[in-house]
Amino acid sequence: MNDKIKILLAMIIFGSIGIFVKNINLPSLEIAFLRATIGSLFLFSFSVIGKQKIFISRIRENVIPLILSGIAIGFNWILLFQAYKYTTVSIATISYYFAPMFVIIAAPFILKEKLTGTKLACLIAALIGIVMILNSGESAGEFSQNIKGILYGLSGAALYATVVLTNKFIKGLSGFDTTLIQLVVSAITLLPFIIYRGEIMKVSTLGAKGIMFVLIVGVIHTGIAYLLYFTAMKSLESHSIAILSYIDPISAVVFSTLLLSESITVVQIIGGIIVLLSTFLVERVGKLPLQNLEK
Repeated sequence: MNDKIKILLAMIIFGSIGIFVKNINLPSLEIAFLRATIGSLFLFSFSVIGKQKIFISRIRENVIPLILSGIAIGFNWILLFQAYKYTTVSIATISYYFAPMFVIIAAPFILKEKLTGTKLACLIAALIGIVMILNSGESAGEFSQNIKGILYGLSGAALYATVVLTNKFIKGLSGFDTTLIQLVVSAITLLPFIIYRGEIMKVSTLGAKGIMFVLIVGVIHTGIAYLLYFTAMKSLESHSIAILSYIDPISAVVFSTLLLSESITVVQIIGGIIVLLSTFLVERVGKLPLQNLEK
């Protein structure tokens, strides 16, 4: 399969995750835990079957950033899934794509990178885009729910920004190995919360449809999508991946509108375009590893 087709398919899969999460009658914590568990088992099975060597010594060398980023991924998913519960999939996804702006804010302090005029302009533009998304013209109750969803999406974006920044300190590990360990850490981190809240048995309350959706999120949206992404990115230039990655939010808007009949106003569409263009320009100008903003 052509590598660009692989990236394209991965982004379409990522863009559709909200459709399935919205139809899983479980708390966001449990969905995130199941996704991390099923996804890590799938990737580990693939590495065993494909006889891919896992470099334990390199994992030990990067243990701290791997643990920190793994923890962040787990809670980042919880926040993103919460965003889906309170607002539309399209608005939640666009809010989540604010992550590069959080990287811009933190990079001068953590990575000692200069905050240029272009980056600052992109940040301001993205903030304007978010304000436009908030201007939905809804009733007070719907507006309140929408605000909660956007705040959850932005909080998830902030956590994902920590993953992007932490990954900068991981050396000598492939993207596949890094993701596998991060998923394992995420599952282990979330397990105590699942046990404490007594939610581990709630899976048994799901019908066949719910269980199927959980498996789709774990196997297809995590295992297969990540495999497509990492096997393709080896031979593609970063700018090609960056451009193709924006199929994710675009497809999320399309799926949200067509399959869930979720509405989005013209003002919100314009605001979303401004946010996505700003993040794209940041990636192009700043040369930050933002093209892998996979969910």
